[in-house]
Amino acid sequence: MLIGVGCAPAFLVCTVFIARHFPASRFAAVSGTVMGLSSIGMLATGTPLAWLVDAWSWRAGFGALALLSTLAWGAIFWRLHEPELPHEKRTTKQIDKPPRMSIGAALASYGVLLRQPFTWGILALSAVGYAAFITLRGLWLGPLLVTRNDLSLVGTGNVVLVLSVISIFSAPIYGRIDPGEPHKRRRWICRSALASAALLCLMALVHSLVLEIACAMALGMLSGNAVLQYADVRRAYPHDQTGRAMAVFTMAMFMGVALMQWATGALASLALAAGFEPYKVVLLAMALMLAAGVAAFVRLPAPPDEAGIARS
Repeated sequence: MLIGVGCAPAFLVCTVFIARHFPASRFAAVSGTVMGLSSIGMLATGTPLAWLVDAWSWRAGFGALALLSTLAWGAIFWRLHEPELPHEKRTTKQIDKPPRMSIGAALASYGVLLRQPFTWGILALSAVGYAAFITLRGLWLGPLLVTRNDLSLVGTGNVVLVLSVISIFSAPIYGRIDPGEPHKRRRWICRSALASAALLCLMALVHSLVLEIACAMALGMLSGNAVLQYADVRRAYPHDQTGRAMAVFTMAMFMGVALMQWATGALASLALAAGFEPYKVVLLAMALMLAAGVAAFVRLPAPPDEAGIARS
């Protein structure tokens, strides 16, 4: 959960930076490329991390990740700087800074977003869409392959490594195929989420190592759907609310990761106590959460200029 809290601001700052300095027509493509490149770090959590934990201990794995995270943040602090926007340039030496918003005013500005009826559909899907992939990859895929299919730890690490490579390319691909039109984009979002739910059901009901690995790889490709969700958020709100809207969306996304991991863990414990296979219960529950998120996204009011989305 703490790692999720740390990742959320990084995603938020990145997407707001892109929204400020790139036109709307390039937002999905640029953000998809950035998200894909940022996923390169996930490669380290595949075979290399499995080998390190197997050869040393889990503490060595956390130590290596902490060191790499520190180096990454140092590089950002050293090299990345906010470019000066055209309207911010001044010829005088003295620049009057705008008054800082109070905490009360900041909270009130988020209340404006939450009072928009279409916000809740967006948040409902954001809380389960990315969470389903991360929960599978980060929490359940390893135990499922090792316990259910007797795959070795290093073999499981190899599967996760390939899955990570696929997820790297999925975000740029989704960014490039973004249809642009709001109602078409929202159809893509819904269909990708429902396809992910169907794959989770297949993994739950059919016990086959090859099939489960294939479904996991397909889920990795569908994970790029988050890029279209970010583009949908940027389109749904006026320019002066874009930053706050993305903040709410990102926090809902990472809070969903934490809650889904906690919920599936609790369900697995109950399934074991009742004599059921935990993986079947967990995967079906994740599929049900995805389907519920899509239902809320479609049935709740859409943004005013996107009300033409098909309700099927």
